[in-house]
Amino acid sequence: MSFAERNAEALERLRSLVSRLSDADLARPVTPEWSVADMLGHVAFWDGRAAMLAQKLAAGVDWSAEDYEAEDVDSLNAAVAVLIKALPPRVVAEVAVAVAEDVDARVAALPAARMWPQEDSSPLNCERFRHRAEHLDEIEAALYGTPPA
Repeated sequence: MSFAERNAEALERLRSLVSRLSDADLARPVTPEWSVADMLGHVAFWDGRAAMLAQKLAAGVDWSAEDYEAEDVDSLNAAVAVLIKALPPRVVAEVAVAVAEDVDARVAALPAARMWPQEDSSPLNCERFRHRAEHLDEIEAALYGTPPA
């Protein structure tokens, strides 16, 4: 199965989950620091970063040092969490779906050979499904008591 097909499956999983979430679900804790909405905002942020990199690749702009992810992204996650928590949870959930749709379309239109994992030196990971699935598993475990896959 191609990365685009797997991204599409993860996007559908995200859409389905978001369509079922109540306001109480969005507020439910997933970790001591993050609620369901916060986790969805985190996914949206990283998908948004990938969309920016896809736009850069499509435009033929060379990668810069700033395009590469730091070894430790905890401070970046903490900084963006402040903004995510300031937004209405329902808006965050809807944005997560919209950003996932955008990035999936962008990476599907690009040659896989120019993106990670096929191109080791690329900061753009076209396999958005991996990050989404990790956090969707955590959200579903918090909501439904299912163990992460």
